Parts: sequence; structure tokens; C-alpha cells
Amino acid sequence: MQKAGLDLERIVFIGRTFEEYRTMFSLSVDELKGKKVLDCPAGACSFTAVGREKGLDVTACDIAYYHPGEALAEKGKKDLEHAMVSVEKAKAQYVFEYFHDVADLARHRTRALTNCAKDMKKNPDRYVPVTLPKLPFEDGQFDVILSAHFLFTYGGRLDKQFHLDTIKELLRAAKEEIRIFPLVDLSGNRYEHLDEIIENLKEQGHQVEEIRVPYEFQRNANTMMKILK
Repeated sequence: MQKAGLDLERIVFIGRTFEEYRTMFSLSVDELKGKKVLDCPAGACSFTAVGREKGLDVTACDIAYYHPGEALAEKGKKDLEHAMVSVEKAKAQYVFEYFHDVADLARHRTRALTNCAKDMKKNPDRYVPVTLPKLPFEDGQFDVILSAHFLFTYGGRLDKQFHLDTIKELLRAAKEEIRIFPLVDLSGNRYEHLDEIIENLKEQGHQVEEIRVPYEFQRNANTMMKILK
């Protein structure tokens, strides 16, 4: 299986907490109860782990999951150390409101990694290896699909067609809606092809909203896209 994924050294295994997801996607636990939810790509996020503890039906998928959970957990610890040094050096690119300081950020990221690693070991079937833009799921298998810090974020590395293909596949696997956060690239600029993609989606009959959310860490990363089928 591992041949289908990236080499472990090329993977950055860092994730966000359940609380961050609720804020960046403007979600409540109650509105997700009784629904099947997919986190794609999930990385080391704890949304699946903590969500399931709260009685939610959540599945995670990521190219990283072609690798063993233990190896990913160790890689994540190294990635966290490196990331915190980078953030410290580039503080001006970040807004320290949700997090008090770099140490507080590190605590959140460590908690996300720890919860994710534990749940991967306990419920491995909930962590599905995938290679986007293809997903191994049935049409409409999930009511809601969340996608954080991937699409638009890496607009300089992933071309417009990849974005279109991935969103099309997410919509295929979704029954009700998908939400994508943020809408800016790594430089904090609005993704250059975003308006074209929105028009494309509207032409296909989808309802698209850009919604400001009460979460901003990367400067200007404070809006999400909600696409209704």
C-alpha cells in the first residue's frame, strides 16, 4: 500500500484540534450529530478522534495514512519542533489572538497530534489512505466533507485543474455540502483562481458562499467556502 503514498520524509504531519475545526468551519457539535462527516485531507488533526468521543460519525483520509501510525507520530513530533522554530522567526505573518503565543500554539498542535495518533491506533479503519484527486468512497457517502489547509493553500504547487478535479470528487462523495478553509495561499493572498472556480461551481448548479469565520492565525486566513449540492 505504501507505494501509493508519498515518501515519509516528504510528508509534514501536523494538525489542528477539534476546537479549531469547529471555529474555522463555523460548526457546532449538534448540527453534525446523526451525519456522516469526512475530514479530507486530515493529516494529524484530532477532529476525527475527538469528534468520535463526542458521538459524531467522522472519518479521516490523507495520503499520509499509507504509512504506519507509529512512524507518523514520530515524524509529527519532529515536524512540530521545526514548525515552531519557523513560526517564531516569522511572527509577523501570523495573528496571535486564538493562540496566546508560540508556546500556546505548540500545546495545541501537540494535543492534536497526540489525540490523532492514539485514535489511529485504536480505530485504524477510520483513517483511510487516499491519493487526491481520487477518493475510494461511494457517491454521497458523507453528508458533510471538511477540507482544511490544502486546497487554495498550496495554489503555487497544485494547478487549477487539480483544484477543479479535487472539488468535483469531494462533491461526488458528499450528499449535502463541503466546506473549505482557508481561501488564501501560503503568502496570505486570495487564491488566484478562486473566482473562476466559484463561477464554475455556480454554473454547475451549486450554491457557493464565502463566509467570514472567527478564526485567523495565518494573516488573512479568516474565510471559508461553503458549497451546497
